[in-house]
Amino acid sequence: MVELVPFAVPTESDKTLLVWELSAGPTAEDLHHSLFTVFSQFGLLYSVRVFPNAAVARPGFYAIIKFYSARAAHRAQTACDQKQLFQKSPVKVRLGTRHKAVKHEALALNSSRCQELANYYFGFNGWSKRIIKLQDLSDLEEGENEDIVAPLRKQSLKFFCALEVMLPSYECRSPGVGMAEEPLDKLEEESGKTAVVYKPCEEITDAKTEEELWDIIQVGYFSWKQYGQGEEECLSDFSLEEEEFRLPELD
Repeated sequence: MVELVPFAVPTESDKTLLVWELSAGPTAEDLHHSLFTVFSQFGLLYSVRVFPNAAVARPGFYAIIKFYSARAAHRAQTACDQKQLFQKSPVKVRLGTRHKAVKHEALALNSSRCQELANYYFGFNGWSKRIIKLQDLSDLEEGENEDIVAPLRKQSLKFFCALEVMLPSYECRSPGVGMAEEPLDKLEEESGKTAVVYKPCEEITDAKTEEELWDIIQVGYFSWKQYGQGEEECLSDFSLEEEEFRLPELD
């Protein structure tokens, strides 16, 4: 049987491993590295998270490991359970036991995760994508409302994108469309500079609510008068911040 691996955050119990009886000697960071090295041999990992045992238990750690593939998780569980792996005592490895009736909203992977997943299964040069159409819908929405209310500054940014993913080896093409909207606070009526700041977080897509996701990209407004400086000096200061938060270039 063919296994379907969706481009979504894995939440299913058969893709999640619980590893315990981890010794207290190494640090959590060292255990994370060791666990990733061992379990990534069985398939692509979404996450490896290490936690200290509860206070009522003996000192040590346990870990939760998520695979994209249920088959990979099952192979890892079978091969690693009751094995010493990287420590002197054996570890216990079990598949997740979350009740099947519990349903979770499917969360889409971010762009870097999607590319990582595609590269793993199709090869680094085994796929490509092209943007068919990218359109800013913010101006169109504002124009439709001009006859109803007085023109206002944009309250949100809205974009439409149509793209196509190609798999040359399989002579396969898959088109897709999407729309994204980001609300903006009303900006001041004076000259200034708008900055977009990206705050990376390895486990961000584990968040389950919109409130937990909203501050990954922050849009801020900086006025020249706010700093009591001239425009030229402010531009110089902003360029230093821009280096620190520079986003990767997109295709």
